Amino acid sequence: MNTEIKQLELDKRYIRMAIIWAENSYCQRRKVGALIVKDKMIISDGYNGTPSGFENVCEDEHQLTKPYVLHAEANAITKIARTNNSSEGATMYVTASPCIECAKLIIQAGIKRVVYSEHYRLEDGIDLLQRAGIEVVFIDPQEK
Repeated sequence: MNTEIKQLELDKRYIRMAIIWAENSYCQRRKVGALIVKDKMIISDGYNGTPSGFENVCEDEHQLTKPYVLHAEANAITKIARTNNSSEGATMYVTASPCIECAKLIIQAGIKRVVYSEHYRLEDGIDLLQRAGIEVVFIDPQEK
């Protein structure tokens, strides 16, 4: 099996894991999961939700996302800051394409590759990642 096919199989596997991880989110409007993988090891994970110590309610009474809800990518990146791990050169697997704010964090975290499985309504995060020289890959988890 050539290395491109092996990488695609790994990418599909990790995306499926990120999709499962998104189930941990208490958000009603959209559940997003993220994994950071380096040297074939998951070094961090995250899902969208409220900061530690806050109630696990992401939407207000009008069903709008509360402004302090953290995105899955931000949760995964900040979790690394509490460990001895480094995300330099890692791959992030995320169920929705990153917004521009998360794209900035991804760039600053030294992540070199982003694999995502669902298009977000805005593409500015993807555009910024590509401008920074980060490899961006879309994978449809339903595709065989």
